[in-house]
Amino acid sequence: MTRDTLRAASPRPLRRDAERNRLRILSAAKEVFRERGFDATLDDVAHRAGLGVGTVYRRFPNKEHLIDAMFARRLEEIEEGARAALADPDPWHGFRQFVWDIVELMATDRGIRDTLLSNAFGRVDVAQAKDRLVPIVTELVQRAKDSGKLRADFAETDCPMLFKMAASVVEYSQDLAPDLWQRYLTMLLDGLRADSGERRPLPVPPLDHETLDCAMNAWHARR
Repeated sequence: MTRDTLRAASPRPLRRDAERNRLRILSAAKEVFRERGFDATLDDVAHRAGLGVGTVYRRFPNKEHLIDAMFARRLEEIEEGARAALADPDPWHGFRQFVWDIVELMATDRGIRDTLLSNAFGRVDVAQAKDRLVPIVTELVQRAKDSGKLRADFAETDCPMLFKMAASVVEYSQDLAPDLWQRYLTMLLDGLRADSGERRPLPVPPLDHETLDCAMNAWHARR
């Protein structure tokens, strides 16, 4: 048997090809889920990766497997951010920065938005990562309330609704004013203060009437 024959019979190139395809799938899925959220299908991912659908299904039998592979790690990064916020010597600043960072992620990545606002996807690794995040966020909220800076009737279960309100602004204006969420999240956070602390200047201007009309027309078309 010749050296070339032995090289052809070796499984190593196949393993390298498989790993290369896996990385292509994950890279394509990151782009597709960021743009379209979990409405995207494995077929969409395969098309973006330039691979056959069968190749994707061999690596990831369904969308749940792919979401777990991608977003459990993203949630671990969010958990690290939450722990960093807990270490902030100013409890209000830590809470505020955590909320801001989450919404900023959601504003640029629909996959993260769907992960955080729904339990319909990622029911194994993602679900476990979410479970680990809950007590950290609970402590973050309680610490801010104990400092007297976050209103006492705010609950940790209000956080997803706060994120949803900000995400609604993102969805409403993303094609016309992608940073508009910063204006309204600033208002929301200032409104949550229990003390008379300094109000932050609004970081972006409001929509003018023409742009608002465009946003309203586009929203009607989407619905």
